[in-house]
Amino acid sequence: MISAFDVFKVGLGPSSSHAVGPMRAANWWAHRLREAGLFPSVSTVEIDLYGSLASTGAGHGTIPALIAGLAGTVPAHAEPEQVRQQMEQARARGTVRLLQEHQVRLQPDEQIHAHRGERIGDYSNGMRFSAIDSHGAVLDRASYFSIGGGFICDDTGLPVPPLPPRPTLPYGFTSGSELLALAAAHDLSIADIVAANEQVLSPRADIRRQLLQIWHVMDACIDAGCTHPGVLPGGLNVARRAPELTQSLTRESAGELHAMEWVTAWAIAVNEENAAGGRVVTAPTNGAAGIIPAVLKYAVTFLPDCDDATIVEFLLTATAIASLIKDNASLSGAEVGCQGEVGSACAMAAAGLAAILGGTPAQVENAEEIGMEHHLGLTCDPVGGLVQIPCIERNAMAACTAINAAQLAVRGTGAHHVSLDQVIATMRMTGADMMDKYKETSTGGLALNVVEC
Repeated sequence: MISAFDVFKVGLGPSSSHAVGPMRAANWWAHRLREAGLFPSVSTVEIDLYGSLASTGAGHGTIPALIAGLAGTVPAHAEPEQVRQQMEQARARGTVRLLQEHQVRLQPDEQIHAHRGERIGDYSNGMRFSAIDSHGAVLDRASYFSIGGGFICDDTGLPVPPLPPRPTLPYGFTSGSELLALAAAHDLSIADIVAANEQVLSPRADIRRQLLQIWHVMDACIDAGCTHPGVLPGGLNVARRAPELTQSLTRESAGELHAMEWVTAWAIAVNEENAAGGRVVTAPTNGAAGIIPAVLKYAVTFLPDCDDATIVEFLLTATAIASLIKDNASLSGAEVGCQGEVGSACAMAAAGLAAILGGTPAQVENAEEIGMEHHLGLTCDPVGGLVQIPCIERNAMAACTAINAAQLAVRGTGAHHVSLDQVIATMRMTGADMMDKYKETSTGGLALNVVEC
């Protein structure tokens, strides 16, 4: 099981796989160079991008993220203006200061190469970093892969940074059936199981505090998106809609009559902030970052007695689902299409809401299965290589679907024909069969047809 704090990470938009992951990889490699004592000898840095990073990296914030990572910035503490300035300085000077200590030649337009249509290794989003001395000799070369949700691995498939040895979990599980069996055998909720596992790593009070901080960042992102008018960057001239929706709903009614319209506005607000490079929580990816905040905001706003304990229960339950999907399929749009991003977030949100609505573990599993099942086959074909069309509206639709899925599940018995394990396996197989042009390359589907029209 992955930790809740691996699933929910604070970072910058517009993409976890194309910006957060590359920033982490660049930062890790820069530290590797320093630890090897190579800084004094490095004259130039070259970066080669492959797969979806090469196809849509320009519109997904990959280049500024790489520059910022090399300069020492990490996603959790990155500020949008800081990243923008680092990129402008690199372009103007043709240099970057590795970890703010050693200056090297790196003109982004010359030393960062996009190899469209090429892949290295087993994953789509490949990056190859090269450190070169003043005579042109390669001092160090390393390849990393951004595998979705900001996670990265090296060319052997091992996580980066390496995971420390972890104690045996009290309730280990690798499938939905195992999770349900544990819940039944020990009379625990799914949130209880995840909480017990998390406590192997951190004290209960710290877990609670950190999860509530994650929610506060999500809520602040909603507020920012609801109050920032304007046009999104990138060239499509997409106008922000969340502020106008918020004003309209505020004038009409703040009551439950408009609950789903509020959910729509909140999801759009988060994803407009993401598209603008704002501060968001990867949940489980940036492209799907609006779904869980919007559904949790719905719970906080419209459900009675929704307190801090309820918020913690929601996020812990969602963590279990993300763990199962990452373990048995993928959270990456570049690997399995948008079913791995929006579909996963919808399943996580549905599970979290079903849990706080009083659902049994079987009903929670049913909710998450419904949420994922109805996103099977969803392609990732962003227009113009930007995380805007159809991504922003897609988050709003999925948030509403998550609420419907949770409500449907808790009114049932928990019995259903399709299990979560079966729908995750189907998602994995569907992603494997899906052509690359529908997996975050912007070379097919809506991305192609909108341009042609």
